[in-house]
Amino acid sequence: MAIISTGPPRSPRPPSTVFADVDNTSTIAQEEIFGPVLSVIAYDGGHDAVRIANESDYGLGGSVWTSDPERGRSVARRVRTGTIGVNRYLPDIAAPFGGVKSSGHGRDLGPEALAAHLETKSIYV
Repeated sequence: MAIISTGPPRSPRPPSTVFADVDNTSTIAQEEIFGPVLSVIAYDGGHDAVRIANESDYGLGGSVWTSDPERGRSVARRVRTGTIGVNRYLPDIAAPFGGVKSSGHGRDLGPEALAAHLETKSIYV
């Protein structure tokens, strides 16, 4: 695995780190890493990319980058994450936000977030 640090050496912000040639079974590929970190995992076509992404126990968010937006939407529908962007990642505060699998349960934001604060009652007459 190759490690590449980017950014100005004296910047107050931490430099971004790119891990190249990552194996999908390595810890950095299977854990939720928060920070300016990117892991590069080789894949063989869209089905293989989706398989690799879905092998993780986590699913907070993701993104698909492509020159074919329709293909990007197709891939995005198959990746198991709470949120996903195609050629961008800019969540909307009116849309629900939250993860799947070990990335959490429930949703913040959007009308779906209200469900955690409601009690449903059935009345039969």
